[in-house]
Amino acid sequence: MQQSEQQAVQQTERLQLWQERLAKNQSAYAEELAAMERRQALYSGSREIMPHVGAMVQNASQPAGVVRNIVAEMVEAQVDSAVPLPKVTARREQDEKLAHIIEDYLKNEVDRLSFANLNDMDERITPVQGGDYFLVEWDASRHTHTTRGELSVRLLHPKQVIPQNGVTEIEEMDFIIIRMAMTKQYVTEKYGKDVQAEGEESPESRGGDGMAEDVVTVNFGYFRNKEGGIGRYVWVNDVELEYFEDYQARMLQRCQNCGAVIQGHACSSCGSKTAALQREDSFLLWEDVKRSDGSLIHAYPPYAQMQAEGWRQTQIPYYKPDCYPIVVRKNVSSWGRVLGESDTDKIQDQQNAIKKCDTRVQQKLDKGGSVLTKHIDSRLELSDDQLKVVEVHNPAEVSCLHVFNLQADTAGDLSVAEQNYQSARNILGITDSFQGRQDKTATSGTAKQIAVAQAAGRLESKRIMKNMTYAHLYRVMFQFLLAYSDEPRMVRHDRLDGTTIYSVFQKYDFLAQDDAGQWYWKDDFLFSVDTAAAMASNREAMWQEVRENFEKGAFGNPGEIQTLLLFWRMMARLNYPMAEEIRTQLEERERMQNNTAKGGENHAM
Repeated sequence: MQQSEQQAVQQTERLQLWQERLAKNQSAYAEELAAMERRQALYSGSREIMPHVGAMVQNASQPAGVVRNIVAEMVEAQVDSAVPLPKVTARREQDEKLAHIIEDYLKNEVDRLSFANLNDMDERITPVQGGDYFLVEWDASRHTHTTRGELSVRLLHPKQVIPQNGVTEIEEMDFIIIRMAMTKQYVTEKYGKDVQAEGEESPESRGGDGMAEDVVTVNFGYFRNKEGGIGRYVWVNDVELEYFEDYQARMLQRCQNCGAVIQGHACSSCGSKTAALQREDSFLLWEDVKRSDGSLIHAYPPYAQMQAEGWRQTQIPYYKPDCYPIVVRKNVSSWGRVLGESDTDKIQDQQNAIKKCDTRVQQKLDKGGSVLTKHIDSRLELSDDQLKVVEVHNPAEVSCLHVFNLQADTAGDLSVAEQNYQSARNILGITDSFQGRQDKTATSGTAKQIAVAQAAGRLESKRIMKNMTYAHLYRVMFQFLLAYSDEPRMVRHDRLDGTTIYSVFQKYDFLAQDDAGQWYWKDDFLFSVDTAAAMASNREAMWQEVRENFEKGAFGNPGEIQTLLLFWRMMARLNYPMAEEIRTQLEERERMQNNTAKGGENHAM
């Protein structure tokens, strides 16, 4: 009873600690959260016009009648649909094959996890808000017939992440909090805690203000424990859902009576149903493990060694990532900020000025029109007919018929709006060539290429930041694979000639033993991205590139069937229309020629 009371006190203290952390850091982050709402409103085409800066009275102005959304235009002009693919480099020559297997496996995961959808959202959130986050998790609930668990990667909006105040680098933070909207039923099923009575405003669940009756905000607090590992605390309002001091460590259900591992509802050794999660730092091998290169990790030492050193079963340490599962992408680096600089913040003044000018132009045009003067006694037919009949009493009344067009001068407003538009483009480095518009300054193909290259150079920093983010993301994904993927997993690799080979990702291939006989995991690979992936994703450009190389003889004599086969295999790999059928016909022709040649040889003999 005393132990239960002590646990209840500890649970209350933990809950109060994390509630205070959330309240304190959310308050310090309130200004940035408000700025995120303003940026999103501008990107969505808000009609609000900000008052004149420095005005004596800041009165609420009328909403804009016309919105030329240059924020959305500039953001969409920078969207890069290409997902940077992983490139893994080994530090040691003997690990080159392992590096290729990691690279191929991560490419398979890019397809399985639908990174194209994540990238599409990421490409818009990042320039608008200055950055966003990726969350890497191991989903133990996903099973196949031969594997247990899968990687899970999701994109987080920066409003969902509350960083530790005063620290700009995630790995240097003592803690970081993630907020996610979940249904009450899902929370109850996942954590076994009833939260049906909990209620709160959950803007994340609906994208705006309002009370969501069946939704609560679940808070995930990640923190550095005393040993340098990563812990996790999960709660809703005043309900603690989960607490792990070292949640990336292996946890097993062990019988509290005999200490055996429980895999069902009761202990198979003593029958006890009382179990508790316990941290496991290592495990024993019960049978030899065969690695991909054919070598064995023996569960028991050879007989001679056993006689000399005594009986000793092989014990392997569990691998732990010991890194935050959160990867931040910055738009452009900014000193003293967790996220980068926002493009929306840079051009908000220009957007506001354009809304003012365009609204004035519309008002002037609406108030303009035509004025007709006539004699007071003249009768004018009011209709939409082209021919109007005017009855006059004498010719003098005809001289009284006059039409005056009242059109306001809008040239000044249009000029100011255009100046602000050009200023916004200059700030972000976006040119006509970059947007695909007609560029009168580029009078030749070479000049056009130079103009595009110059525009791309202005935005190169953002591409570098994106590549760095994905390189870090791939490293974290590999670390989670090394920690939790216990079973061998098939890896697909498409070769340049159009054929496919399969290999196996097996974590024990990364297990090594030092001179002292201690086992350790090899995780010191270098992660980057393939910079040629953008061109490889452009099929039309790749078709042209392959065709030019074929015509120039880079693949061999274009008249030989082997060269034709290589060319059409590569075109089939690039999904060129009808390439697969042409490749099949060429392979059949090659077989017929080989059979004819063999028949001639046999006849000559």
